[in-house]
Amino acid sequence: MRYPIILEWSGNNFGVYSPDVPGCFAAGDTMEEAKREFQAALAFHFEGLREEGLPIPEPSTAVDYVEVDPLPQSAKAS
Repeated sequence: MRYPIILEWSGNNFGVYSPDVPGCFAAGDTMEEAKREFQAALAFHFEGLREEGLPIPEPSTAVDYVEVDPLPQSAKAS
């Protein structure tokens, strides 16, 4: 399964989580390390869910982007 992830720079390292898997997160010094750590965290998390007889969450979040012009329209008129 493919889960969307959010990578955030904290000023010290990258944190990563998936909106589809609440409570599961990881961190790393680089984006790649954080992603690897999150894959391991997901596997561990899912193992715990299986042991407790709980369902593995299905990926459901849609990922998209919006564009925003940081310069207000009033500033463009001058």
